Amino acid sequence: MGKPTGFMEYERKDQVSLSPAERIRNFEEFHTMLSANEQRKQGGRCMDCGVPFCQYGSSISGMTSGCPLHNLVPETNDLVYMGNLEQVYSRLSKTHSFPEFTSRVCPALCEAACTCGLHSLPVATKSNERAIIDYAFEKGLVEEEIPKVRTGKTVAVIGSGPSGLAVAQLLNRRGHLVTVFERSERPGGLLRYGIPNMKLDKRLIDRRIELMEKAGVIFKCGVDIGKDISGKEIKESFDRVVLCCGASNPRDIQATGRDAKGIYFAVDFLSEVTRMLINNSYSSEKVINSADFSFGSLKGKSVVIIGGGDTGNDCVGTCVRLGAGNVTQLEMMPKAPEERSENNPWPEWPKVFKTDYGQEEAAFLYGKDPRVFCTTVTEFIKNKNGRLSGVKTIKLESGFDENTKRKTMVPVSGTEEIIKADIVLIAAGFLGSQAYVTKEFGVETDRRSNVSTKEDRHETSVKNIFAAGDMRRGQSLVVWAIAEGRAAAREVDESLMGYTGL
Repeated sequence: MGKPTGFMEYERKDQVSLSPAERIRNFEEFHTMLSANEQRKQGGRCMDCGVPFCQYGSSISGMTSGCPLHNLVPETNDLVYMGNLEQVYSRLSKTHSFPEFTSRVCPALCEAACTCGLHSLPVATKSNERAIIDYAFEKGLVEEEIPKVRTGKTVAVIGSGPSGLAVAQLLNRRGHLVTVFERSERPGGLLRYGIPNMKLDKRLIDRRIELMEKAGVIFKCGVDIGKDISGKEIKESFDRVVLCCGASNPRDIQATGRDAKGIYFAVDFLSEVTRMLINNSYSSEKVINSADFSFGSLKGKSVVIIGGGDTGNDCVGTCVRLGAGNVTQLEMMPKAPEERSENNPWPEWPKVFKTDYGQEEAAFLYGKDPRVFCTTVTEFIKNKNGRLSGVKTIKLESGFDENTKRKTMVPVSGTEEIIKADIVLIAAGFLGSQAYVTKEFGVETDRRSNVSTKEDRHETSVKNIFAAGDMRRGQSLVVWAIAEGRAAAREVDESLMGYTGL
């Protein structure tokens, strides 16, 4: 290592966030990078520990420990410290397709498994990654090389989220002719429509898509397979098909009054806000002041968000920017401990209490954390016009389900409460792939409606049809989707050519 004692000499410093008061005025990204010298020091904190779980990327106690892409983290951190960003970009790009995305939206599995974090604070690997890729784009190092030789083999990729883009990128580099079909009006899938702009600027997606198009990848947007084109036609027109449609079935809340006007799925809400922002050329003022949404203006309204995960937090941050009068976020599970418990040792993912950007902003604006733990909705209350006016909630406690023989959260009688709500956003996760797509291609699915494949493989029950990303593994992280796409690309290439160099 360039600085063997760096982890003892330098304190952890991460990319700096604008204050909530500043950043809630618009939908722009709000993290600013460290100086080049300070970023070098952060690379120098990597201790060459000899047990780099940061790049392990496999399951420990049912949770991923380290990077699923198996980025060579100590090596890249060392090169950051040495100031050789051109070489470190070359190194990173061998294992990673889109560092500009994960360096903004990944929960940093690498940092959670960092040996430094066992007794101190982990290395700021995520911000190092962003420094690398931002430098590479700034200096014109990022390009998609046009293959010198084409194989003549054709591949259809259904879906343009992170897994679909990764599949298309690698197979195009190999020389296959790749066409990506996307049912939305623009490519990007979850990256574009499921993540708010302040978390991932959509212009970064456009920049990457432009590079891929110049290299020969064809994107056909506004095409819904199974509706606009049949699966049969796709199978007959292409040598291989890769399904990357995501886990796009939102989990519903079936409670009395569910038909009330004013209840929306979080993904539909976030997608609509993103579309308006893009259509208004990223003019935040037009979006913030707009009443043209299907849900109307949020100014002064009471919003209840059901779900405590990343999507729920993204809804909180978006509602704050749209001027909501107050926001409440309901979470079924108990509040996590402040520190690791004894049964959650390193290098497992730390199940500890965290406050994300949206919750921090809500606390600043409304004077308290928006989260209410151990609580669920039992009824949606509507007025005489059928509009939502509130939700009835009940407290939950840990219990045991005799039928499933599992621990579960059970209602506590007498703890009912009514919360005012003009809008409810359901952010309760996703159940799997949508049936009309899987039926169109005749692929088998599991009990969770994910596409079935053999373990650690990506070919489906139908020959020459593959699946990757959330559609295969269920709702997961962007970094996992990219890893899935890269793995599927290798299998497709091998099936086409008899071997693979990917």
